[in-house]
Amino acid sequence: MAMIFWVCSLFLFLPFSKSVNFTIDRFGPDTTNILYSGDAVYSVGTIEFNKVNYVTRVGQAIYHDPVPIWDRKSGKLTDFTTHFTFIIDTLERAKYGHGLTFFLAPVSFQIPPNSAGGFLGLFNTTYTDTPRNQMIVIEFDSYVNSDWDPPFEHVGINKNSISSANYTAWNASLHSGNSTDAWVSYNSTTHILSLRWSYGDGNDVNSSLSYTVDLREVLPERVMIGFSAATGVNVERHVLQFWEFNSSLNMVEKGEENSKEWKLVVGTTVPLGVLVLVIMIACGVFWRKQRNHAEKPAVETVALTSMNEDLERGAGPKRFSYSDLVSATNDFSNDRKLGAGGFGCVYKGYLSRENITVAVKKISQGSKQGKKEYITEVKIISSLRHRNLVRLIGWCHDQAQFLLVYEFMPNGSLDSHLFGRKSPLEWTVRYKIATGLASALLYLHEEWEQCVVHRDIKTSNIMLDSGFNVKLGDFGMARLMDHELGPQTTGIAGTLGYLAPEYVTTGKASKESDVYSFGVVALEIASGRKATDRVDPDSDLGLVQWVWGLHGKGELLSGVDPRLHKVFDSEQVKCLMMVGLWCAHPDRSLRPSIRQAIQVLKFEGVVPNLPMKMPVPMYYVEPEAPEVSSGSGAGSITYTSIDLVR
Repeated sequence: MAMIFWVCSLFLFLPFSKSVNFTIDRFGPDTTNILYSGDAVYSVGTIEFNKVNYVTRVGQAIYHDPVPIWDRKSGKLTDFTTHFTFIIDTLERAKYGHGLTFFLAPVSFQIPPNSAGGFLGLFNTTYTDTPRNQMIVIEFDSYVNSDWDPPFEHVGINKNSISSANYTAWNASLHSGNSTDAWVSYNSTTHILSLRWSYGDGNDVNSSLSYTVDLREVLPERVMIGFSAATGVNVERHVLQFWEFNSSLNMVEKGEENSKEWKLVVGTTVPLGVLVLVIMIACGVFWRKQRNHAEKPAVETVALTSMNEDLERGAGPKRFSYSDLVSATNDFSNDRKLGAGGFGCVYKGYLSRENITVAVKKISQGSKQGKKEYITEVKIISSLRHRNLVRLIGWCHDQAQFLLVYEFMPNGSLDSHLFGRKSPLEWTVRYKIATGLASALLYLHEEWEQCVVHRDIKTSNIMLDSGFNVKLGDFGMARLMDHELGPQTTGIAGTLGYLAPEYVTTGKASKESDVYSFGVVALEIASGRKATDRVDPDSDLGLVQWVWGLHGKGELLSGVDPRLHKVFDSEQVKCLMMVGLWCAHPDRSLRPSIRQAIQVLKFEGVVPNLPMKMPVPMYYVEPEAPEVSSGSGAGSITYTSIDLVR
């Protein structure tokens, strides 16, 4: 196989990079030389970059072939010009953002995590200003970020940084919805990068900008070119209507030297091709026999290797060695153990180099499901940043050990305060916990670039920091979904008592099934009773049914946790319990979004009139049986994927 690769590489490293020239006056399904990522899609001959009915979005459109910028062998630089027409529509809003860019970046570039808003889909908090970015950016920035922007909206030229190296004032709202023509050119002799733009009359003030830069000192030899646009909490519409690009550098060598190279390649390749064919036939049988044995560990190795490369290249959690974590936890001694779960134990640790106290989750070595959830959790939570989510500090999978390192939560989990022996939480703290949890779900469901369905929201996964602020954790069962999609078959996972009825029946997780779990937790916070407690000794009612019965009698306040000794805000109590019932409605179509629930908790909205008696669940059950996380028989429930509430 190595020889096959070597022969093929002879062709790959021939000087095939040529100048790039194209004109696109309409974007559609036939425009196969454009790659879309994030929100970006073609629409009626244009590219729409962001979904304006959601916040904190990123969209990118990139030319599919690398563009040669300079030749290391000859030292030659390209000249290039590009002309594009775009629209920024502020949607008649007083506050809008964040802007559209044209950029040149390494061919391996992808949308960084947490790069929406002012980062314009190109940077994040770790890589805001570093030569490692290897980027040139032309930005039409419509929102002022005080950390790096001038004190006004601007057009800028950026070199490896979110901060503009040169800029001029600009106001997006003055030309909202109008087509803007922009021309960017680079002169390889003077090293001047020039930008000019016009709205049709050609007489705009401050409609040009330039910056002197040797692209050989900034960019790799070949780059990708394209556009990135982003929104934050404030949104606007970004549209590309036309794009033309022309470069001059042709890296194909001409003349006698090139002819000799071709003769050498052909003369070498033909006999080697015959040899390779013989080797392939000889090795084929052996390879096929070995493939089945190696396939499963190979898949896991590829997944872990890919995860390592992604995380070490990006911002956020770091990789720890196993010896680091052995030292931090005193060799995982029992006196450091904080708790145990289905897939391993959690220990308190201290990282001396970082000077921080941490919680270390050690996955049981024999747990295949635990390793699967380990990979899921690291990939998902490493990209998330929110004040109400547990922060993943690092990870480790050395010596067949799988470990996760989190920020330490001094006040433990919510269930230990509601149902354990710890002193009861005051009402103001409980209400803050409920709103904090809702805020975390709003970020997961609506504000991140993809919808994250947690699938295991329960009191034992809700951690509390030193100020009793919520930190939602345990993303091992989480799933990523597109915002516009409905329920998706994921297999049943979670904890009995917190699972929505339609999820148990169909195996399809959704934002609505997460909202159901939130509703159950809200009722637990108010009542101090577990989801599956037999709250009435004379019946087998669960918590939701019991509280609904109190609602029907007009006696909601009688269900409040007696450990509060009637010291609470009665309006907040009734509000939280009614929101809990609304979210835990048996009919998923009648549940609120988490945003609607937050509005009610802030007393900015009202709960609809709920029936006095708990409705019977009404939903369509599809004929196929649901998948099960553990891989056991269809439709069964196993304790590897569903925990019993204890």
